[in-house]
Amino acid sequence: MSSPAYLDPRTGRTFPLERPRWRSDDGNPLMITPLPGIGRDDIELDLRSLWRYRAAFPFGPEVAPITLGEGCSPLIKVRLDGAGVLAKLEWFSPTGSFKDRGASVMLSGLRAQGITEVLEDSSGNGGAAIAAYAAAGGMRAKILVPAATSPAKTVQMEACGAEVERVSGTRQDCADEAVRQAERIFYASHNWHPFFLQGTKTLAYELWEDLGFRVPEAVIAPCGAGSIVLGLEIGFGELLRAGAIERIPRLFAVQPEACAPIAAAFRAGVDHPVACEIRPTIAEGTAIARPLRLREVLGAVRATEGGVIAVAEAEIVAAFHALAERGLFVEPTCASALAGWRKLRAAGTLAEREETVLILTGTGLKAVPRIAELIGARS
Repeated sequence: MSSPAYLDPRTGRTFPLERPRWRSDDGNPLMITPLPGIGRDDIELDLRSLWRYRAAFPFGPEVAPITLGEGCSPLIKVRLDGAGVLAKLEWFSPTGSFKDRGASVMLSGLRAQGITEVLEDSSGNGGAAIAAYAAAGGMRAKILVPAATSPAKTVQMEACGAEVERVSGTRQDCADEAVRQAERIFYASHNWHPFFLQGTKTLAYELWEDLGFRVPEAVIAPCGAGSIVLGLEIGFGELLRAGAIERIPRLFAVQPEACAPIAAAFRAGVDHPVACEIRPTIAEGTAIARPLRLREVLGAVRATEGGVIAVAEAEIVAAFHALAERGLFVEPTCASALAGWRKLRAAGTLAEREETVLILTGTGLKAVPRIAELIGARS
């Protein structure tokens, strides 16, 4: 197999991995050329972090990890609605969300390429992760956030020393401003950069190891830009190529009905954006109106015989309360995974005994003011 390279999956063009870049010459989001994957003997068992799978990364030992112990999150069984489901508790990550996986691998790779200052746009978890790992790696970080972003989220970024700039307008306006500023500072976007997906793919390796070196029948995750779904497809695909598994689990992405562009395209049976109404949602972490990798996310769920499902605000709130009543304090965005599981089971898409994992992405401590409103409304 040839050396790893950046790949534009929409044109087939490749670019050397040694030179930093965040998009193709045609302006498309990049991936990494397919890697061979690893087996159980390649896991560095003495490392309690996702870097135990570093043999699966597109770079070698010359890249010094920026790590805070991310990965190795608990996988527990929860009894809900008279059935058992597995929950992957990603809020055990150092900054409280799964985005630490991508931040660790992406910034480690960029630092090795000579990048010392990075730009990110985020409404919360992504910015917190980039700020924290930049600080841990001795890098400078600038985070663009929508002006309406809660101080409860920006304070975590500022505490780690990041420069935070508030941008007027929508979340998309913030992303557009980041692209403009990328002419002056390297754009280490969790939505654009392929190294980030190399971090989220460790979820697949970790689930495989958690389950005694086998895979579940289905995995369900909240979906905005789709980094979890794409990471799972990449990781499970590598395990399949390595001969470590015989099949890839069915992958399901869950979006709020108020902002569900990927679900709309999935229902229409196309791989391009279709018209859909965009409204405010309690699942703000998935409120992305124009996901960059829509085509690739749709390809991942279709290839695995999974799907994309949209859930109502009331269904998300009910799922939040159901998890909290079992001691699982999650942010509302994260609860949409359970709402999706319930809807898939009710429709018969998931069988009664189909072993399923819910990716619970972030801690409720990220959204305390909004959760206080939910509790007050219920009492």
